[in-house]
Formats: sequence, structure tokens, C-alpha cells
Amino acid sequence: MVDEEKGFVIKDRRSFDDKGQAREQQETEAEKAETPRGKAEAPGERPKRSSIPLPEVNFTALVFSLSSSALLHLGEMPDPESGRNVRDLPLAKHAIDTIALLKDKTRGNLSEEEQKFTETVLTDLRWRYVKAAK
Repeated sequence: MVDEEKGFVIKDRRSFDDKGQAREQQETEAEKAETPRGKAEAPGERPKRSSIPLPEVNFTALVFSLSSSALLHLGEMPDPESGRNVRDLPLAKHAIDTIALLKDKTRGNLSEEEQKFTETVLTDLRWRYVKAAK
């Protein structure tokens, strides 16, 4: 049996050089050619997506996110992966109850706009839940 020596290439992909200056992030044509095509992703790793702007991190965005989850579980929005509307009332109730908990725990600390938004969202989601549960 003959031992074969396999080589490897080390590429410095750090954002800054040894002097602290920013490096350019463009891959050279040679680096692109060396990248394996169709490589399987590691388990649990998501494919890279185009850069979608994320909403500002604030209380309203949190409530909106939880309400979107509730609407998804109420079957009023299609699942982003399957494209199907699936109803899961216990999960919808959990999301609604989480928003109610946040409303109670933040009482007195919200702006008038945040308070009205939270109350409006809760009223709407509770109405939709009752309608779906019948």
C-alpha cells in the first residue's frame, strides 16, 4: 500500500490585515474556481440568502413578530417553507398568550403608541382565535 500525500490550501479570510486595515472581500477568479460546486450543506445549516433588511429591534417589532406567528398558526398565513396554510390552535394560543404576558409585564413602561398597538393586535388575534376555534 502506497501512502499518498494530499495537499491543502490555507486562505486568510480575515476582514483586516496585520496592520488593521480592511481587506477587500472580493474573491478572485482562482478562488471561485477552487470552490466546490454543489457541495452539500452541513446538517442544520441554512443556505445563504440574499441580504434582506431586518426590522428595527424594538417592542413593536417583537409584538408584530409574535402576531405573525399567531396568524401562521391560525392558518391565516401560508407556511413560508411549504406554502400551505396549516392550523395549530394550541401554538396560536401560546403566541397570543405571550403577547398578553408582555403587555401585562410592561404596563406603565410603554409609550402610548406601543400600548395601543399591543391592545389592537391582541384584540384582533383573540377575535380570530375564537372564530377559528368554532
